[in-house]
Amino acid sequence: MNQGTLYSSPESCYEFRRATTTDTQRIMQIIAQAKAQMKRLGSHQWQEGYPAVHDITSDIDRKTAYVLCLDQSVIAYASISFDGEPAYNDLNGHWLSDQQYVVVHRLAVADEVKNRGVATYFFRRIEQYALTCNVHSFRVDTNFDNHYLLRLLRKTRFAECGEVFYDRARGSRKAFEKLL
Repeated sequence: MNQGTLYSSPESCYEFRRATTTDTQRIMQIIAQAKAQMKRLGSHQWQEGYPAVHDITSDIDRKTAYVLCLDQSVIAYASISFDGEPAYNDLNGHWLSDQQYVVVHRLAVADEVKNRGVATYFFRRIEQYALTCNVHSFRVDTNFDNHYLLRLLRKTRFAECGEVFYDRARGSRKAFEKLL
């Protein structure tokens, strides 16, 4: 892997595509890495068995599962949906807009490519994809102690809009939006 080429011109090196069932094992490896990192850092997010294999297979079945690949190897995963997020209807705060949006859940990046701009690039590809679908709003939520994602959201210019609540197990999350 030529890292100089990889990071100077990611467009020519990465493949952004819909995930398939053959990607499930690798996706779960990446999610396990993310869970372990969160645990090491004292985060409570993803420590109660979520996301599990059935969450990923459900994403694949619903065609919301996407991966970023390098040399045909999956290096990042996210669920990307244009169908809305029911929890967002009861935001404790104010969204920037009331238009259709793309929402991302379950973002995870493989350990071997962390801190190399992969998550930032993945977000840019999601933004491009949304724009091709004539969607100009991007929403995401995260746990209050997910420092990596919070840093990514600041870096990519998302605005904090308030809090959403899922259920007792997952609790409340910080909610963000970016207009595209």
